[in-house]
Amino acid sequence: MNAVVIAVVVMLILSLLRVNVVFALLAGALIGGLTGGLSIEKTVEAFTDGLGGGASVALSYALLGGFAVAISKTGLPNLMVDVVLNVVGKKEDRTKKNLSKALIIFFILLMSCFSQNLIPIHIAFIPLLIPPLLKVMNELKLDRRLIASVLTFGLTAPYILLPVGFGQIFHEIVAVNMKSSGLEINVNDIPTAMLLPTAGMVVGLLIAIFISYRKPRDYSSEFDQDYAAEGTAYSNKGVIYAILAIVAGLVVQLLFDSMVFGAMAGILVLYITRSVKWNEADSLLSEGMQMMAFIGFVMIAASGFAEVLKATGDVESLVKQAESLIGDNKSLAALLMLIVGLVVTMGIGSSFSTIPIITTIFVPLCVQLGFSPMATIAIIGTAGALGDAGSPASDSTLGPTSGLNADGQHNHIWDTCVPTFLHYNLPLIIFGWIAAIIL
Repeated sequence: MNAVVIAVVVMLILSLLRVNVVFALLAGALIGGLTGGLSIEKTVEAFTDGLGGGASVALSYALLGGFAVAISKTGLPNLMVDVVLNVVGKKEDRTKKNLSKALIIFFILLMSCFSQNLIPIHIAFIPLLIPPLLKVMNELKLDRRLIASVLTFGLTAPYILLPVGFGQIFHEIVAVNMKSSGLEINVNDIPTAMLLPTAGMVVGLLIAIFISYRKPRDYSSEFDQDYAAEGTAYSNKGVIYAILAIVAGLVVQLLFDSMVFGAMAGILVLYITRSVKWNEADSLLSEGMQMMAFIGFVMIAASGFAEVLKATGDVESLVKQAESLIGDNKSLAALLMLIVGLVVTMGIGSSFSTIPIITTIFVPLCVQLGFSPMATIAIIGTAGALGDAGSPASDSTLGPTSGLNADGQHNHIWDTCVPTFLHYNLPLIIFGWIAAIIL
């Protein structure tokens, strides 16, 4: 059996059994490597060689966690909560509560969408925004699986469709790799080709909001973390300094394309303005780094896992096995290519890293079967995006979990990965397949 499939299945089964995701990735990589014909030494070597690929992301998230906790001490998140509470009110009127839920969902959706395109900070806003809002969500009995679905939609759908911010990077990766594989396209055609697959994600989001998670869900209101506790005083000066720190961090990140130095710049502003006391800085940053450390370790392990999959050479083998089943059936070909993309991305955890892997094989296959350039874009773009929502190793699921589990009441696999997999990957397959057939 194909080593990639076995590795991903092992990783997913262990994760669903509530085994730690990092251990699940290690076990999946080891079993996948051995199944793919690698010796234990070669498997360990490939895994170790791949670890460096996730180091930059891990450091970025650790510093962003420290920055988030430092910002929380200025009182800005508490001010945001007070503003939301004033809008929400504390009346028991059912209509007002429903309106309040809608406002919170819309606000979180807007912020997550902006984080990909308008203000490309990716998941950096989550530890700032979500933990302080948990108390409000608890009072409204909002199902956190819904909020996870909303966040993941905002972290994925905009870059798939819109050629701005992270979307510009994704579209360029698609265009460049398709050209290098023998099919030159106009990058401006990508949004049109990806319109229908993105519509599938919109359908999944609406199902999550209005059907799957519309019922109230009870959570305990007791918080252990200081950054989510009541009573952090705020002043106009502290809030202004916090906003300056956020702006400084964003500017540096955009100028140097580095979340590491962006977070560092924001922290320095808080130091210089004395918003964070020097003698408290070490403990605050350590607390924040611990909050985001899990994401970092998973991303590092996922890089090693991906390197083992590449070393086996079974990604190409997987496509050839699918090709042998296809014949001249274009409908079946489109479906199998999408499923292959799902398997690869679920294991690697990054659609951006999946595109270069699958394009070299998918483009010649699509040309051979007579798919139009637009249909080929839809297949490759959708196959790359599949799995980003739902993968235990994706920052599009790890980010929401880091915020929603601030009080220990949100499970990464069952409350984030499973809901987002069902609501986004299944519609993406259906709508991506339709796009491939009609374009």
